[in-house]
Amino acid sequence: MPLLRIDVYEGRTDEELKSMLDALHKAMLDAFDVPVRDRYQIVHEHRPATMIMEDTGLDIPRTNKFVMVQVTTRPRTQAMKEDFYRRACDELEKACGIAPSDVMINFVTCEDEDWSFGLGRAQFLTGEL
Repeated sequence: MPLLRIDVYEGRTDEELKSMLDALHKAMLDAFDVPVRDRYQIVHEHRPATMIMEDTGLDIPRTNKFVMVQVTTRPRTQAMKEDFYRRACDELEKACGIAPSDVMINFVTCEDEDWSFGLGRAQFLTGEL
């Protein structure tokens, strides 16, 4: 159920984007123990002038391979979030050659009543999920 919104600079091939999405899905499966078909991912590509992602003064080098991952999810523990941060960086580096310094992640937490997967119902509240 986590919704992953991935923001990148334009210019990646479809194969590169697919590898990135697969790597993030693997990290999510491992960190959150969700079903394999629990996959909701959206990629937004940006011209360099329309996305500025600096390092908050941490001296973290950024390149044109930068990836911003926003995870909208039900509440997760601190340990689960930290596990996802690590796994996402590991998987992106292994599968896509994206350095951990080029990965930024943030969480947006929602409650069960904040989700409808369709049909005009809140499936977490109705017991369908």
